[in-house]
Amino acid sequence: MRVIAIQAAQAGGEVLMQHFGRLTQIEEKHLGGLVTEADRNSEQTIVEAIRSTFPRHDVLAEENTYAAEGSPYKWIIDPLDGTTNFAHSFPWFAISIALEVEGELVLGVIYNPVSGEMFVAEKGQGAFLNDQPIKVSTVDSLEQSLLATGFPYDRKISEVNNYDHFITFQQAAQACRRPGAAALDLACVAAGRFDGYWEMKLKPWDVAAGKLLVEEAGGTVTDFKGTPCDIYGTETLASNGQIHDTMLELLSRGATATSAE
Repeated sequence: MRVIAIQAAQAGGEVLMQHFGRLTQIEEKHLGGLVTEADRNSEQTIVEAIRSTFPRHDVLAEENTYAAEGSPYKWIIDPLDGTTNFAHSFPWFAISIALEVEGELVLGVIYNPVSGEMFVAEKGQGAFLNDQPIKVSTVDSLEQSLLATGFPYDRKISEVNNYDHFITFQQAAQACRRPGAAALDLACVAAGRFDGYWEMKLKPWDVAAGKLLVEEAGGTVTDFKGTPCDIYGTETLASNGQIHDTMLELLSRGATATSAE
């Protein structure tokens, strides 16, 4: 399954690079999200690669709905995380593929086709970047931390828009970044490039593979209250573990997706 996931990610990456800088179709989804022919073609390629070997496995993906097979195996796929970046020819985007077995994440793959970086994690087996083991950072002070985040698509109409948290962390941390691809942000936490990451209103395909990567790299992933992260939930806080409690305390001061519900 690991081999198939990697091969599917590489095949999807080839499709993305064929379209990169050459888009002819860009459509707007609800609340300003974008979708392109690259998203759809990449997803088709990835799903076909997986289902050619595992035809009875369930698939949850961003762009299409797939008939449930009732399988204990579920592939969770984002064929292009960072579509807005992609649409503007900004080279920071990825493919994210995770495998859930009976509700437990057991495999995660995040592939950046621009850099060729392949992040892979298996439950209980550690996290890897291009076959080399990776670990979260050892920074234990928020003041010395580099953080990452993102903003929800409904940020212009909802007060729960992450602006308050962004200001708080900009004041408290060494610096904050907003690269625009949640899966890669999580992969960078796993690799020790970011010390922490928070975001709200993400989808399962944004979070699944990255959550496993961070945990297998020795980090911590919860919601904004410190409860273990539910990929089907509304809040994601990932860190190296050293600064997690401090980030939780600061997040408690602002609006949360949970409180809005």
